[in-house]
Amino acid sequence: MYRNSAGRPGVVLAAAAAAQFAVALDMSVVNVALPAIRTALGFAPLDLSWVVHAYALTFGGFLLLGGRACDLYGRRRMFVLGLTVFGLCSLAGGLARDSWQLIAARAGQGLGAAAAAPAALALLTTTFPEGPPRVRALGVWSAVNAAGGALGVLAGGLLTEYAGWRWVMLVNLPVVAAALGPALAGMPGGRPPVQRERLDAPGAALATGGVGLLVLGVVRTDTLGWGSPVTWATLAAAAVLLAAFVIAETRVTSPLLRPGLLRSRWVAGANVLVFLAAAGQFAAFYFVSLYMQQVLGMGAAATGTAFLPFSLGLVAGTVVATRITASRTPRASLVPGAL
Repeated sequence: MYRNSAGRPGVVLAAAAAAQFAVALDMSVVNVALPAIRTALGFAPLDLSWVVHAYALTFGGFLLLGGRACDLYGRRRMFVLGLTVFGLCSLAGGLARDSWQLIAARAGQGLGAAAAAPAALALLTTTFPEGPPRVRALGVWSAVNAAGGALGVLAGGLLTEYAGWRWVMLVNLPVVAAALGPALAGMPGGRPPVQRERLDAPGAALATGGVGLLVLGVVRTDTLGWGSPVTWATLAAAAVLLAAFVIAETRVTSPLLRPGLLRSRWVAGANVLVFLAAAGQFAAFYFVSLYMQQVLGMGAAATGTAFLPFSLGLVAGTVVATRITASRTPRASLVPGAL
């Protein structure tokens, strides 16, 4: 909801865009560097995927919790806290000497991103009024988000080839600094309203644990097989935790995910489309990056450059969709885009 925030709109937009760029960048920047990371830190082949999963799971699993924390403790506070954690964990990952250290750093990045991303989006909606100003601001935010995810593969290849794999983590430090500067200088810092609701930490733990066990069960089928008792036990535990999450959300006073929210066909449909698009995009980043380097014998820089047409198409599509949405309903870009 628009609250006529006292923050300077340009400063807020710059900080939110820089933060979202870093969050999106880290979803893909490590993919091309995976072979170099495996060699340097001695990863087992099946464990290598956790360099990607650790970030994605903690980010997605705690995103709802981060959004709720913004309402309770203040958007600017959570924005600065999230970016600070993200930056420190990026530094820790760049200095990692063992595989578990890098995975822990990636998980920490996900936690920081889960606090910073919803705070950035909330600050935009409270700073820009409804109508063309907000559409344009969200269009910039969406374009930067798309550019971060798409250009992450290109940047990862170039950094790995010419600077070393550690820079796919350390590159976040100047981006975080670019976001924190405007946030501390010009973002509104008003105190949040006093509320008695509590954070639904159990819900976040159930959702993250359930998804994490689901991924673990699927990843290990390469060695254990689908018929293994361990595989079925892991998948069963994941199903139990996810079912418990659904039940818990119907019984708490302040749920992370209100069940009635998905009753809208447009909300449910949009979420399904985003889920499928993200699943295909980031799975392709992971497997195609490994295929190009380990099967086709391409270098890291050449692999990153090979993703450039996709990156340009993604950014161009975002710009076109923003212009269409500004003058028409979201359906005008959602349906053709899905097709």
